[in-house]
Amino acid sequence: MSSLSGVRPRRDLLELTTGFVVLAILAALLALAVLGRHQGGSDGYMLKAVFNQIDGLSVGSDVRLAGITVGHVTSEQVDPKSYRAQVSFTVRNGINLPTDSAAIVTSDSLLGGKYIALSPGGDEKNLTPGSVVGQTQGAISLEQLLSKFIFSVTDSLDKSRKAATP
Repeated sequence: MSSLSGVRPRRDLLELTTGFVVLAILAALLALAVLGRHQGGSDGYMLKAVFNQIDGLSVGSDVRLAGITVGHVTSEQVDPKSYRAQVSFTVRNGINLPTDSAAIVTSDSLLGGKYIALSPGGDEKNLTPGSVVGQTQGAISLEQLLSKFIFSVTDSLDKSRKAATP
């Protein structure tokens, strides 16, 4: 039995070491994911846009043009006078957007993250660094759409019941 007692402490030490290595790897992957998400926002030139609603958009979110990531959201704040969301974002150098371009908050899918989709206009003048994109469309909330749909269905049912009742 004395030979078994010598094996157990070595096995416990091996299990403990393996656990610490796994935790260290998980912590490194988490740090890489968090830091990697916010990188890439510094290159390019800065633009701003004002939205009524930006549900789900966050610092580090993509800015896309024709489905290709061309920048990232760098800051978000609420204008204390108009109560609208002010968003600053970068656009890759070499991409010159016309002054009548639009910025639209949209999502990857029903459950996906939000991003800003840029829709270039046709003006001959281009936005300069620090310019404000004049045409914007805020996020469409899935909850709001569902509640409108449910309300319209129940309202239609109520009207049809009242019409059917003599």
